[in-house]
Amino acid sequence: MERRMNHDSGLDNYDLKILRTLAQEGRMSWRDLAEKIGLSLTPTLRRVRRLEDEGYIRGYTANLDEKRLAGPMIVFVSVTVERQISDVLEVFETRVAQLPEVMGGYLMTGGADYLLRVVVRDLDHYQTLLEVLTRVPGVANIQSSFALKAFVNRPAPMVGAG
Repeated sequence: MERRMNHDSGLDNYDLKILRTLAQEGRMSWRDLAEKIGLSLTPTLRRVRRLEDEGYIRGYTANLDEKRLAGPMIVFVSVTVERQISDVLEVFETRVAQLPEVMGGYLMTGGADYLLRVVVRDLDHYQTLLEVLTRVPGVANIQSSFALKAFVNRPAPMVGAG
């Protein structure tokens, strides 16, 4: 029986195969999953339940077409706030999280305080969003970078690769 452990997480090769397979095809039947990883159904289900209970699997979602739903243009927006105090940061995060164009938001180290990943239909749509962002209290500076091409966009980390 294959039981090589991943030293970082305590996961063995079967666990890693389950995670990789479900990250690629979350709608796969349990029987197909068991066949793909090389275990029978009962131990496969036991492992999936344990991975769910331990928080390695947080849920199952559909991979939606971002371009068709939100727009084809990806923009990375660096935002600097006037002061890094909790009130300003909370207001900014609350307001920006409500904007449907914002797909990801990160508090950063370095030159800018925040990095946003934004998806828009076109430049006019981005201009409208920019007007909204500039009116958020505490925003001091905004710098935009338009993505020319995505060459990696994974739904989950590549666990146990290599």
